[in-house]
Amino acid sequence: MTTHRDTEFQWLDGGNPLPDYDAHATDALTAAPRAADVDPDDPVARAVADLLAALGVTRHEPAHTADTPRRVAAAYRHQLAGYGEDPRVHLHKTFPAPPNPGLVVIRNIEVASMCAHHMLPITGVATVAYRARPGSPVVGLSKLARLVDGYARRLQVQEQLGYQVASALQEVLDPLGAACLITAEHGCMTLRGVMQKDAVTTTTSWAGDWDLDPLNADRAAVLAEHHR
Repeated sequence: MTTHRDTEFQWLDGGNPLPDYDAHATDALTAAPRAADVDPDDPVARAVADLLAALGVTRHEPAHTADTPRRVAAAYRHQLAGYGEDPRVHLHKTFPAPPNPGLVVIRNIEVASMCAHHMLPITGVATVAYRARPGSPVVGLSKLARLVDGYARRLQVQEQLGYQVASALQEVLDPLGAACLITAEHGCMTLRGVMQKDAVTTTTSWAGDWDLDPLNADRAAVLAEHHR
């Protein structure tokens, strides 16, 4: 009996290919995304087509990869759109606040980023917090989510992402303190290498005077809110 593993080995080793499960496909090989078939004005799509060809994918999956270069190019442009903006601009629209605005904490901000080392997904949630100085304005709550998303849509390292968010808040709003906590799964740990499918990473970044009152007491509240 030939097992699936045996058949797969023969295929990868240049032997008999796996059976064609779509017997009704019409000359699927002609649909392979060769570089010449890709928009010549789109260097990203051409690069994806070359990558698929180099890996041998188009030879074995032509029916499903004819439009893959265009799709991947569009997906990467969306995921890496943060390079085309300065996320700090979202903090420039402020509103009057009470004399002592207190601590602002938003949790469960979705994080969808990409590992700078392997270009695999980083997905999770962020908590963003800050305490404005007495008499200072505050920023719209949605702008904090936009700030996270702007930095996340780049090739990232989780520690750097949190640092960028907290630093931007501190530099633009000049609060008593700002923080960004992130808990996320990393495809480079769950999909390859050590294959730790349940591993999650939590990082914390603090800017300002969190060792002084009133922020000293606020720190515990921010941590509790993030892990709630």
